[in-house]
Amino acid sequence: MAPTRHAMPVKGFEPYQAGEHEEYMSDEQLEHFRQLLLAWKRELHEEVERTVHHMRDDANNHADPSDRATQEEEFALELRARDRERKLIRKIDQALESIRTGDYGYCEQCGVEIGLRRLEARPTATMCIDCKSLEEIRERQRVA
Repeated sequence: MAPTRHAMPVKGFEPYQAGEHEEYMSDEQLEHFRQLLLAWKRELHEEVERTVHHMRDDANNHADPSDRATQEEEFALELRARDRERKLIRKIDQALESIRTGDYGYCEQCGVEIGLRRLEARPTATMCIDCKSLEEIRERQRVA
């Protein structure tokens, strides 16, 4: 049976294929995730640069109020996206630090393995799926 393909956060990165008896969070796995996180961070920084250049180049003082409002709305949307990416870069930095300290890949709540498939889908994950699900249930109960 062929391995299942998952969408990766970074184009060009293939999911890690662990050896049959490979230990969880082996040096090879840690290096794979370190490289993945660094490439993702690089992509996000490039997107920030593109936004800065786009906003600088397109910052026209439109005479028509509706054109000006459209441009301001476009810039506001871009800035919100960049703010989300800035927060994501902070999470990437935290994940890189947890690789350095040897904590990467283990749930910060209960200490169990987060799992390669979950980390491939969300390399910044800090909780196993069970703890994350419980956290989301508690958040929904607080909102209700």
